Amino acid sequence: MQDICAGRRVMKVGHTASQRTAPPSFTTPKSLPDFQRVFPDEGSCAAYLYAARFPAGFICPYCQTQGEPYRFKNQLDMLRCRVCKRNTRLTAGTIMQKSKTPISTWFWGAWLITSHTPGMSALQFQKLLGLTRYETAFQMLHKLRAAMIRPARDGIGGEWPVEVDETWVGGATQGEGRGRHHKTLVVGAVEVRPRAKAPGPDPNLPAGQSKPTHRGGHGRGIIAGGLRLQVAPGRTRNDLEPFVLAAVAPGSLVRTDGWTAYDNLTKLGYRHDPLAIQGDQAKTEAHLPMIHIVFGNLDAWLLGTHHGVSPKHLQAYLNEFTFRFNRRFWPMGGFKAALGIATRVQPPTYAGLYDGTWAHPGGRLERDDVQ
Repeated sequence: MQDICAGRRVMKVGHTASQRTAPPSFTTPKSLPDFQRVFPDEGSCAAYLYAARFPAGFICPYCQTQGEPYRFKNQLDMLRCRVCKRNTRLTAGTIMQKSKTPISTWFWGAWLITSHTPGMSALQFQKLLGLTRYETAFQMLHKLRAAMIRPARDGIGGEWPVEVDETWVGGATQGEGRGRHHKTLVVGAVEVRPRAKAPGPDPNLPAGQSKPTHRGGHGRGIIAGGLRLQVAPGRTRNDLEPFVLAAVAPGSLVRTDGWTAYDNLTKLGYRHDPLAIQGDQAKTEAHLPMIHIVFGNLDAWLLGTHHGVSPKHLQAYLNEFTFRFNRRFWPMGGFKAALGIATRVQPPTYAGLYDGTWAHPGGRLERDDVQ
């Protein structure tokens, strides 16, 4: 029997032991009707969140007692330990912690932001969810972006070569003199795989078509695999080496241009393949084709969907772009992945987002952090 508390009154509701511990039946929604069927109300969203947070059953964070907690009929996100009688919010320790927004609205937001291919601006997000304040939509989106980078993620590469390069991101600056700009440096690394070894079905093919009728990838027989992007404070060895160490698996073949900051990669255990490109487009196309396609897509996405972003929050948008890029073969799986990560990451606060004290995950690492 499961106890549900209504104020001070305890109500008895019958459930078997297997129903108390087993996660609810869940199939990743592939359409809006699917989403409404799987998550029709606040209770179904709370049930899924409970199963995601406590897959082996509830463990009180205060006394460490394991067992089914008391439930509150009118507060679905409140759990009370049967031993120490202390309360635990179902959203505590997740990106929804201390939020007054209903759990169902958070689920709708996660579905919209992960299933809508180009993403969406905070203004569009606000309108679709019926939020009264733009600031609420802005903060929700950044909390969801914090759930788009998996803690302790693996390095890319291994059996596949990796292209590494940098690019400048931001709008043009006019009227401040020649050579002056306010752009932000971004360093990226992307796997290069044979098209036959793509990690999943081509998301751009019509349903039922297994192979493209033309050679994709700008006429190449290769395809981009895993991607990593990070804001870089500069182009020195101390700025770029920590990114490579964190992003690329040891022993991988790493292709770069002839920039001297990468000269030490062989000593760090990588098979380094540098080429002095010096602005030669033909050399770029032959040696670093995929990373420059990625950079072009990134620029188009930032300008087309968000109309430019501030350097303060650029890393969060890089995380979102990387999340979408790495899941483009399984676009509907992003919703489930984001919810899973959301139960294990530290969310930003409203004050931290606006005063610049919040450090978006995936940002700069020091050498000591990756050794």
